[in-house]
Amino acid sequence: MKKDKINPDHYKVGGLEVIDIMKAKLSPTQFAGFCKGNVVKYVLRADHKGKVEDLKKAKWYLEKLISEVEK
Repeated sequence: MKKDKINPDHYKVGGLEVIDIMKAKLSPTQFAGFCKGNVVKYVLRADHKGKVEDLKKAKWYLEKLISEVEK
């Protein structure tokens, strides 16, 4: 079985995903900032660390942000 490097199991310990906890505890503006910050972080470090994997992480956060804005 291939491990999910973008959203691994350790983010879901106890049946709760970290991203869902963040969304529940932050205001919509704060959550948007959290997602934007992670997009920037992963794009900027991609050339120095995870390459495509980091770009996929940035995409994941961007898609999460888009989904929240569209609601």
